[in-house]
Amino acid sequence: MSDLEVCPFDAPLGAEIRGVDISKPLTPSAVETIRTAWHDHLVLLFRDQDMSDAQHFAFTAQFGTLDYPPELLLAIAAGEVRVEDEPMAINVISNVIENGKPIGVLGNGEAFWHSDSTFVEIPPAASLLRSLEVPDSGGDTYFMNMYQALETLPDELRQAIKGKSSKHDAAYSSSGKRRPQFTELDPSKSTGPIHPLERTHPDTGRKSLYLGRRLGSYIVGLPLDESEDLLDRIWDHITEGDFIWAQQWRVGDLVWWDNRCAMHRRDAFDPNVRRTMHRTQLAGDRPY
Repeated sequence: MSDLEVCPFDAPLGAEIRGVDISKPLTPSAVETIRTAWHDHLVLLFRDQDMSDAQHFAFTAQFGTLDYPPELLLAIAAGEVRVEDEPMAINVISNVIENGKPIGVLGNGEAFWHSDSTFVEIPPAASLLRSLEVPDSGGDTYFMNMYQALETLPDELRQAIKGKSSKHDAAYSSSGKRRPQFTELDPSKSTGPIHPLERTHPDTGRKSLYLGRRLGSYIVGLPLDESEDLLDRIWDHITEGDFIWAQQWRVGDLVWWDNRCAMHRRDAFDPNVRRTMHRTQLAGDRPY
């Protein structure tokens, strides 16, 4: 009999998966149990996992097709590189500097609320982030249930977004830094895919609020000032709501979230303390 347990958190989302070593191949039954838990709870936590990058890739691949890290997805979308020329790579998220160069991205600053890689037509379905070294305090990651964010929208806002979509500009990283190759400052004139504000999950059939990130967003068809006002009211609602679970990292944690119905952000932390995470992504297979 399997020892695998799904232990939901006392929170609006999230569950810990216990009794499984994800560095080893899973049984078909375990795969389906974990997949169902992912759909039910949006965010999954696996503690005390000792695994290599190759094992991290292998675990992810049991649930779908691997996707590329965000910066490479951006280059592929821009036509700067061809998929067939690019080997799959771990996305390193770190503040560590070696030989004068960062070994990863995002550093030690805050990462604002966002969904990963919404600047491509079919964003990743999931991200799986594994901790290698973490500070004793700071750097917590917060996850938001976007099903509940939509369900609790005041009627006025729910009607205001009905049938509307937003443009997902790639100009800003999740840390709020502007990428230098993007020079258009007016989000209504920028390039980027258009995604519905009310998104239907392709697997669960449930509707969620799909925002991507605040910076660079624009609601298609509205004057810019009206778009900004409506977005501000939506973001005020979700950031003041009670839809959140916080992950306090330990070495050996792997956290897996559904990028289609959960947003996340990260606290800043002491720049003198090392923090390194490795991330894989599951590719989305259809938009909505």
